[in-house]
Amino acid sequence: MSELRKQISDTLKASMRAKEKERVTVIRTIQAEIKRVEVDERIEVEDDRVLAILDKMVKQRKDSFQQFTDGDRADLAEIEKKEMDIIAEFLPQPLSDEEVTEIVKQAIAETGATNMQQMGAVMAIVKPQVQGRGDMSVVSKQVKALLG
Repeated sequence: MSELRKQISDTLKASMRAKEKERVTVIRTIQAEIKRVEVDERIEVEDDRVLAILDKMVKQRKDSFQQFTDGDRADLAEIEKKEMDIIAEFLPQPLSDEEVTEIVKQAIAETGATNMQQMGAVMAIVKPQVQGRGDMSVVSKQVKALLG
């Protein structure tokens, strides 16, 4: 079992002992999503894949939060916000804009990219370094800005 999965499991046990129903529900949802990926792909997920799953779950909740806020449903938006915060506890510290820019610059130098047609090669190097620690849409914008 990966280190991150062990941390999720330990947090679930602690939350169950503390009778924190909302946290228990969200953490079980995380575990169910990890298990779904394992069963569907017949693999045992490692930490990097768990980070990708958590990142996706946070993104889904951000989208829902925005839709509920736009739809004037503060009660449902609050639920999404709480879930987002609980999931984010398992993600590493987010990268600063300067750190992301530095990673992008290094990837551009490494690939020798000079135009937008080479953006895929740059993103292939950047994504594993930023996964779970930064918003990929922001990273994509930075790559476009530096290549454009």
